[in-house]
Amino acid sequence: MPIQGTEESMQEDQGPVHAPEFPASSTWLQGGPLTVASLRGRPMLIDFWDYTCVNCIRTLPYVKEWHHRYSSLGLTVVGVHAPEFSFAREAGNVQRAVRVHGIEYPVVLDNEYAIWQSYANRYWPAKYLIDGKGYIRGYHHGEGAYREIEEALQALLRESFPEILLPGLMDPVRDEDKPGAVCYRVTPELYLGYARGSFGNVKDMQPDKPATYTDPGKHTDGVTYLSGDWLMSGEYLARPAGATGVSSLTVPYMSKDVNLVIHPPTYGGAATISVTQDGEPLAVEDAGDDVKVGAATSVVTVDAPRMYRLVSNRDIDRHELTLTTTSDGVSMYAFTFTSCVMPE
Repeated sequence: MPIQGTEESMQEDQGPVHAPEFPASSTWLQGGPLTVASLRGRPMLIDFWDYTCVNCIRTLPYVKEWHHRYSSLGLTVVGVHAPEFSFAREAGNVQRAVRVHGIEYPVVLDNEYAIWQSYANRYWPAKYLIDGKGYIRGYHHGEGAYREIEEALQALLRESFPEILLPGLMDPVRDEDKPGAVCYRVTPELYLGYARGSFGNVKDMQPDKPATYTDPGKHTDGVTYLSGDWLMSGEYLARPAGATGVSSLTVPYMSKDVNLVIHPPTYGGAATISVTQDGEPLAVEDAGDDVKVGAATSVVTVDAPRMYRLVSNRDIDRHELTLTTTSDGVSMYAFTFTSCVMPE
């Protein structure tokens, strides 16, 4: 089994370590309950994920295809959903994501991080390869190394089933997954609660209660600037009930793509958020999949708690993104920025 260790490659586990058993109290959304002991003889792929995590979402096409290719040949894929945000603990939200993404393999909820801790895991996503005897044989943290992971899966299948006939390795699903792609340094993940966030309105900050904020005017990359009425909690930023005027936030950033985890109003219904970049509505060519571009507007409608794709610029550059809303109760959790591209 090939192996080295970074985000771009597999890491081989050293020494015989048994895969931890799934707790008997685990809640399975589909395909369970399973035990490691009952699967003895079949290799396993354990995928730790969170449905709001952009890196997890980007790996799902590969995990789903490995399930389709190899489940009938002896491989068992298990998705372990470990929530990053409180609303991702709700089974209904995860079930909706499973349906939207077309996930057919077993999925178990790990709301208390029992499975996460048994693997000493620290990453979203993270993949662990288990052989037919129940030993951990390799792992990979983050995106990438898709070819190496599939080669390792095939090696484990050959160990368990020596006469097996296997298909060729799958092709990359995106240009930026192909050899030669470049991932540029971009603005780091930006949280919007006071526990982990970075805000430019230091003198105005009022944790856990509604307050009116004033944008100081001078902006720094990777810092959030607020204007209008907001309620800042430890985990998220929300427009409070009874707010007046508009609430806006501005984020200077360096990236190609921008995503934001958003929860719709707690009072029911959908929220509407206007999106502008460098003071102008997004052009159609720069809008993310969840933004609707009109004649002089670019708007995202928030109707479910999930990650929304706001920006997909044609080029990687520095920009300033501003979100404006009058929808009371809408909550925003974290921005993520990505910029892996295949050079011309």
